[in-house]
Amino acid sequence: MWKNICICAGMMAIFPAFSCLAQTKPVVVEEVIARVNNDAITRGDLERARGQMRQEAQQDCPKCTPDEINQRVAAEDKDVLRDLIDNSLLVQEGKDSGVSVDADVVKRLDEIRIQNNIASMEDLEAQIDKSGMSFEDFKNNIRNQLLQQEVIRHEVGSKIILSHEEVRKYYEEHKDQFVRPEQVTLREIFVSTDGKADTEMPALRKKADGLLQRVKNGEDFGELAKHFSDGSTAKQGGDLGKFEHGQLAPNIEQAVFSLQRMQTTDVIPTKTGFLILQVGEHYSAGEQPEEKVDNEIQDQLYNEKLRPALRAYLEMLREDSYVEVKAGYSDTAAVASSTIDEVPATPDDSDKTKKKKKQQPGTPSAKNGE
Repeated sequence: MWKNICICAGMMAIFPAFSCLAQTKPVVVEEVIARVNNDAITRGDLERARGQMRQEAQQDCPKCTPDEINQRVAAEDKDVLRDLIDNSLLVQEGKDSGVSVDADVVKRLDEIRIQNNIASMEDLEAQIDKSGMSFEDFKNNIRNQLLQQEVIRHEVGSKIILSHEEVRKYYEEHKDQFVRPEQVTLREIFVSTDGKADTEMPALRKKADGLLQRVKNGEDFGELAKHFSDGSTAKQGGDLGKFEHGQLAPNIEQAVFSLQRMQTTDVIPTKTGFLILQVGEHYSAGEQPEEKVDNEIQDQLYNEKLRPALRAYLEMLREDSYVEVKAGYSDTAAVASSTIDEVPATPDDSDKTKKKKKQQPGTPSAKNGE
């Protein structure tokens, strides 16, 4: 529900490991459909957000029929403008609060460069410019996403406190959820040999051996995966999920089910590369003890509390902001009884767009996105 509405104008086709980050403001003047303090949301922003939502639905369900994809998109479409407004409010709050994410922007750019096997930052900039998006816009998209994440973490997430009693209570009331077959959770580091010449194989094997040694020396497996894995899971730190017996190739199953938590396989040669696997958790068959599922329960409870807490925080931001939506467009965080007047596609009027200025009583246009 709180995923960022992203517009990336073909960037995923250029950088497969690049996840769409935020909207890119068009250079040409477009129809303004909403104003959020001094920010404007255009019809083009909304259409690109809808296009990205469709792409994500297709990626999440590659076997879905076109009708099923349409149903998924229709179910979320009503909230697209709301989410664009929410994202704008979070970014503005981050800037107003003096949140600095510059170091994280540099780190994220370097991760994108490494994941896409680009030699230097200059080469990354050149490829982005060739795509039709300026490098500055690209960086600004990353900065906006990081600002949103930091505001949510500091203003909402940090205030969610879970007690051991809550975790224990959830465990006792949902024990049936934790009766499972033997399972392992896995992370991977993959060094691809696909399309490589035979003369390159020794160097690639040496790279895999070196990464395994770095794990054994105490370096974080997930961070190494993010920076050096050629697998599609690199940006998730190599996370592959949970597996039961019969779901893996026999040689891999034999290797991983003999390991315990945080243990790592040797380098496993495959047809397309060299694979290193780490066991995150190893669950024995039957009812799992509380300590085995403690983190899982905490994540569940945290996410349950985060949604309403974030919604309440965003409502507070709206109360302290000027949000106006053009007639004919729906903001689902609005109050139904409010009047929505048309917003002309003209430069902001200084009285109406002053930062953090509330709607004046008696003004007929929408207040707080309503």
